[in-house]
Amino acid sequence: MLLGSQLRRLREARGITREAAGYSIRASESKISRMELGRVSFKTRDVEDLLTLYGITDEVERNSLLSLAKEANVAGWWHSYSDVLPSWFPTYVGLEGAAALIRAYEVQFVHGLLQTEAYARAVVRRGMKGASEADVERRVALRLERQKYLVGENAPEFHIVLDEAALRRPYGDREVMRGQLQHLIDISERPNVRLQIMPFGFGGHSGESGAFTILSFPESDLSDVVYLEQLTSALYLDKHEDVTQYEKALKELQHDSPGPDESRDLLRGLLQLS
Repeated sequence: MLLGSQLRRLREARGITREAAGYSIRASESKISRMELGRVSFKTRDVEDLLTLYGITDEVERNSLLSLAKEANVAGWWHSYSDVLPSWFPTYVGLEGAAALIRAYEVQFVHGLLQTEAYARAVVRRGMKGASEADVERRVALRLERQKYLVGENAPEFHIVLDEAALRRPYGDREVMRGQLQHLIDISERPNVRLQIMPFGFGGHSGESGAFTILSFPESDLSDVVYLEQLTSALYLDKHEDVTQYEKALKELQHDSPGPDESRDLLRGLLQLS
């Protein structure tokens, strides 16, 4: 995505159309579009030819962008789990790992970055009925690997609003749910995590369309991406007007929900009742 956005910026600065850029590398206009969106792999020769077309002759700048092309083609660690993942999900894992700020709303269950191992196993078993125990464990392992983002050296900011329904709906037995509630209390104390609970008592709210995640990246060239998971696919929205609508909905959810301290008290109350 970063390389694609850089190539788009260079092309537009030269006033070159996608069609002309595609012609220069023996490709279609649509391939240039996919390259600029970061949705295809990059051939070094194609990037070299495009840089020449765009008038980039400085060796330092050329080498920097060519190095970026090589990095873009290296498979992420999550690709080793591709046998147990739906086709659209590896893209999300890559984006999540590159994000500096992750904002989300969840209603069905606790967000994957906040699930305990036992709770994650219960969720995966429910969602992968008939799957082998080995496949279930690989999905759980992937989820736990993703969670390392939150405690790593360059951990992203994570702002999450959980609907109370996600906390009331049991996955696993009583002990699993108690462990999950305690984990939420503990992890909400981390400086990079802002956890809020949207209580039943509030009534209708701006999250009526369901769960969503907004990913923001440290590179200024990259637009925010909204991730919407569906039953058989997922949507990645990056148009400014779409992102703005979801940002507005999340801001309203954050405004209408109790703050982090009050939300922790709500979690403690649920733990006592469980």
